[in-house]
Amino acid sequence: MGDPVYREKPQLHYAGDFTWNSMSGRSVRLRSVPIQSLSELERARLQEVAFYQLQQDCDLSCQITIPKDGQKRKKSLRKKLDSLGKEKNKDREFVPQAFGMPLSQVIANDRAYKLKQDLQRDEQKDASDFVASLLPFGNKRQNKELSSSNSSLSSTSETPNESTSPNTPEPAPRARRRGAMSVDSITDLDDNQSRLLEALQLSLPAEAQNKKEKARDKKLSLNPIYRQVPRLVDSCCQHLEKHGLQTVGIFRVGSSKKRVRQLREEFDRGVDVSLEEEHSVHDVAALLKEFLRDMPDPLLTRELYTAFINTLLLQPEEQLGTLQLLIYLLPPCNCDTLHRLLQFLAIVARHANDNISKDGQEVTGNKMTSLNLATIFGPNLLHKQKLSDKEFSVQSSARAEESTAIIAVVQKMIENYEALFMVPPDLQNEVLISLLETDPDVVDYLLRRKASQSSTSSVPPAAVQAQPQYPAGVFTP
Repeated sequence: MGDPVYREKPQLHYAGDFTWNSMSGRSVRLRSVPIQSLSELERARLQEVAFYQLQQDCDLSCQITIPKDGQKRKKSLRKKLDSLGKEKNKDREFVPQAFGMPLSQVIANDRAYKLKQDLQRDEQKDASDFVASLLPFGNKRQNKELSSSNSSLSSTSETPNESTSPNTPEPAPRARRRGAMSVDSITDLDDNQSRLLEALQLSLPAEAQNKKEKARDKKLSLNPIYRQVPRLVDSCCQHLEKHGLQTVGIFRVGSSKKRVRQLREEFDRGVDVSLEEEHSVHDVAALLKEFLRDMPDPLLTRELYTAFINTLLLQPEEQLGTLQLLIYLLPPCNCDTLHRLLQFLAIVARHANDNISKDGQEVTGNKMTSLNLATIFGPNLLHKQKLSDKEFSVQSSARAEESTAIIAVVQKMIENYEALFMVPPDLQNEVLISLLETDPDVVDYLLRRKASQSSTSSVPPAAVQAQPQYPAGVFTP
């Protein structure tokens, strides 16, 4: 394959075999990476690439759209919850922070609460540091009264700058927050008078139809975004991984409605809930199911409901690759939360059967296979808007078939979750080519970041080069 020539950027090109040469002349070979390691901008372009491939190469016999993140429903939903809160709670200002909220809003609430905690912690630290800084100053002032005036002047002339200024923590530099090579967005590069953006501004296309896309891209980070998983989901998964893997019938055995309601209210009020060993495994399991069930939009989104179901109509060797592309279409918060949940469910499934421990003791399995887990979680993760009672009765047979299909899709996800959330080199290559058409300097930055990550990896370069590279949908040699 000959090297394609791009306008005004001959030193940055795709060299074939998913290898790129940066402007500095460094060769960067793409390899499969977790989707969470991609920058926010790359993930947005990956959605577009996946959408195009689904349209061109996958016959799912349905219309496919890229789901929204749920923010449009936030305002009307908040109004309804406000009215409910005023009627049912003595605290009229109470608004649920977790249950029944769009996923993106739940994560925003978690971040706001964490920021508030961090600010309070910093204020307390500043106050204690300020008091501590005054103590030596007071001792020196007493010593000054006992010493001569000349020695007093000399001894205190160097102390005020140290003693009177509190030890106020400064914002962490970008190198410490996200790694040595780090920027928040293209706009942020502009604020720092970056050479990269100066070149980028010269290369911006003048076509009017691209203005909206460019405005969006300039707001997106050029670095991996923080993992977007609700605090409640992560806390429940961690607790159950630590205390519930050997619990027979986890997610099937009943729980205490009173204790679950109490935990729910605490999370809903933004309380920093700490799930400890004394919390019942069954209560925490029920809480997790309630959260997923009460989401206004299911985790796999209504827009993609039919597409996910219709993957079962494809040939077996095509199903995983198509599921992978559909997962790429999910908003980042849905994608990250789904990954965390599937990771947890896969761990539970691995402890389903009885086994013998290292010391020869028989360990009872929890009996929750991937099929059993998919049967419980499938209807909560993948469903469409309920029809009327009349329509429901007419289509009950069809709904039974759909229920079976939902279980099969979710089971396949649990059993293959690791591969589903990897991005193969060919799709990364398509993303970079898409960016190269308009933003060659951004591509150069991303390549330098990938090269920096590879050089700091514990895997030797030779081992990385030797790893087999699978196209989308191919997960085993």
